[in-house]
Amino acid sequence: MIKTRRSNEFHVILMGSNQYKLREEMSSSFASIYSRFPFENWLNASTLTFSLKNRYAHTDLPKVSFQEYRRKSLQNSNVSTKRSIDERKTSSYVMSFVGGVAGLYGFKSHLLHYIVSLAPARNILAEAQIEINLQDIPVGKVSVFKWRGKPIFIYHRSQSIIEQEKVINVATLRDPETDDQRVKRAEWLIVIGICTHLGCIPIPNSGIIRGGFYCPCHGSHFDASGRIRKGPAPTNLEIPEYQFLDDDTILVG
Repeated sequence: MIKTRRSNEFHVILMGSNQYKLREEMSSSFASIYSRFPFENWLNASTLTFSLKNRYAHTDLPKVSFQEYRRKSLQNSNVSTKRSIDERKTSSYVMSFVGGVAGLYGFKSHLLHYIVSLAPARNILAEAQIEINLQDIPVGKVSVFKWRGKPIFIYHRSQSIIEQEKVINVATLRDPETDDQRVKRAEWLIVIGICTHLGCIPIPNSGIIRGGFYCPCHGSHFDASGRIRKGPAPTNLEIPEYQFLDDDTILVG
């Protein structure tokens, strides 16, 4: 504590860790006048009490510094920020790009989850394509296979049947197609065994045409090339997509 007296003023300075500073000013010339009036004495006492209650505690707080959070290029306050603007923009662009790529990857993974859930089941995919061995089908016979829930007729035609179908006048047919347009190899006819009228299943090697197909439901007759020749069916038997893997194997689908 340090006490000083100057010009009839009494100063009290408290010095310590809290650094409180108090100041009291009293004029000796007016002390006798104030003592005569109680109201003035009360006002003076209140002013002194208010002064004593003022604590300048902010003076002992350290100045906040954010220097450790600043970029290295901006730590020097004497250097203009324009010199490092390109470097700072590059960092921002790189972070934005990385964040965008990560966001797109997450969106793709989330979207793929829903797409996979809409995909067909494994048993449906297993029936999408079937491989058929042709060695087990003798000449003149028709074998029936199931493909995508539909019957497939594979007809091993004899040479006489092939010649019979090649000489047909296409102009007389309801759905004109030559025999060469309906087969990839002359000895093998591959069609979907569903009548194009109302979806019945024709009977192979029956009807009014030798080696043809007959639908007993409404009397449609197809020849040995699967072309409609008589009856209510509007079009020829449908040909599925297929290919020969070798001389004795085909892949349907």
